[in-house]
Amino acid sequence: MIFKEFGNKDMPTVILLHGGGLSWWSWKPEIEALQNEYYVVATIIDGHGDDYDSTFISIKESAKQVIQYVKDNCNGKVFAICGLSIGAQITTEILSKECNITQNAVIESALVCPSKMATVLTVPMYNISYGLIKRRWFAKLQAKTLNVPDGLFESYYKDSLRMTKKTLINITISNLDYPVPLDLCKTKAKTLILVGERELSMMKRSASLLHQAINGSTLKIIKKSGHGEISLMYPHKYIKLLENFFANNTE
Repeated sequence: MIFKEFGNKDMPTVILLHGGGLSWWSWKPEIEALQNEYYVVATIIDGHGDDYDSTFISIKESAKQVIQYVKDNCNGKVFAICGLSIGAQITTEILSKECNITQNAVIESALVCPSKMATVLTVPMYNISYGLIKRRWFAKLQAKTLNVPDGLFESYYKDSLRMTKKTLINITISNLDYPVPLDLCKTKAKTLILVGERELSMMKRSASLLHQAINGSTLKIIKKSGHGEISLMYPHKYIKLLENFFANNTE
C-alpha cells in the first residue's frame, strides 16, 4: 500500500481510502479542499494504480497496513478515516480492530451483507471476461457504473490496464464476502454512515446494519444518489458534509 501525503504534518490527520478500481486521484477535489486545515493521507490500496505490481489480498490485510501506518507515523491515532466502497469496508475493519485509532470515521457505501453465491461465481466470471476490462469501450461502461467523473476517466482507464486478474478477483471476493465485524461495536470513533438513495437494497441494508452496530453513529441517506456518487460526482457536497460532521465532533 502506498500512502500519498498532502499538507502540513503538524495539522490533524485525515486518511482517505478509495473504492475498488480507483486510486488516490478519485479524492483530488477533497484533497485540495482539506489540505489547508488537515494533513491529508490518500492511500493507494494494494493492486491499484501505482501500486499495481503488488496484489490485493483482502480487506483485513489492507486494514492491517493502515493500522501500522498510523502507529508508525501518527502516534497511533488520527483525526479522521474516510472510506468509499471497499475503502469503507477497510475503514470498518480498522474500527473493529483498533477502537481508539481515530476520532472520526466516514463510511460511504460499504457492503456488509455477504453473498456466497456471487462469491462462487466470481472466479469463473473473470476467467471469461477479464480481457474485456482492457477494452476502452468496456472501461467506459465500468466507469459509468462506478460514477467516475468524465474528467477522471483517463486515470481510471490507465489504472484498469495495469490491474491484474488476481487482484480483481480478490477485490471482488473480499467485497462480496465481508460481514459486520463482531468487535465493531467497541469503536470509540464518531461515525458518519453514508448510502445513496438509489443504491441496491443490500447496500441500504448494510448501512442500517452498520448504524445498529456502531453506538451513536449517524446514518445519512443521500437523496437521488447512486453508489459512491456524492464523493465522486459531487465532491463539494461531500466536503460540506465532512466539514459539518467534523465541526460537531471536535474535542
